[in-house]
Amino acid sequence: MVSDDAQRTRCVGGIAHDSRGRLLLVKRGKPPGQGLWSIPGGRVEQGESDERAVERELLEETGLRVIVGHLIGSVVRPAPVGVFDISDYSCQAIGGALRPGDDAADAAWVDAETFATLERRNLLTEGLVEALTSWNVLPR
Repeated sequence: MVSDDAQRTRCVGGIAHDSRGRLLLVKRGKPPGQGLWSIPGGRVEQGESDERAVERELLEETGLRVIVGHLIGSVVRPAPVGVFDISDYSCQAIGGALRPGDDAADAAWVDAETFATLERRNLLTEGLVEALTSWNVLPR
């Protein structure tokens, strides 16, 4: 349970699938979640819209330019101080070349089989499977 007075850091994530239904994931290169796979995203900067933050974060972490769509869902996760208040948006890749960058150690389009393997090996960030399942956006 998160108290109402907990320090909240506004964050965004981008949920993108390719034409084959694979999900775009990044391997976190820094804490929190270093070494684990998650959807790309990060903090919203001062004065930045969620849409602009998603575009910036996906370009920085994956090398891909995206069109940001609708809000898919939101989660609250523990942060070193307070909590991360994360809004995850649908995205469509429109250009660029997939490569890890910024604080991502790796980036990949992941199919259902690979996703299941990452889950079995406990290599996904905490709560990712549950959130993606509840939003019906798992890879195919």
